[in-house]
Amino acid sequence: MLRLARDIAALALFAAASAVPGQQPAPFAVGDPKAGKTIVERDCVSCHAQQFAGDPDRMYTRPEHRVKTPQKLLAQVQACNTNLGKGYFPEEEENIAAYLNAAFYHFPP
Repeated sequence: MLRLARDIAALALFAAASAVPGQQPAPFAVGDPKAGKTIVERDCVSCHAQQFAGDPDRMYTRPEHRVKTPQKLLAQVQACNTNLGKGYFPEEEENIAAYLNAAFYHFPP
């Protein structure tokens, strides 16, 4: 069921991206960074702080980070959601990615 919801969300994003020929929406344009920040602060910071000696932001700012594209950022959010069994809906994953992009990654539109 969760996979079906993700597939539907992906199709909706694809349709939105295809609506105007030649123009792509900014990464995570449908995401709400404020809502994403709330989720990250509640569910992610303590785990990341444990992994990086009390500096949770290092997860995103270390030179060897794996996330190099908006697609990889969303995939990493989805992997954390799945691996930790958080049960976020696709729109919550999008919100988290929108916040992380605004705060750390700054992928261009």
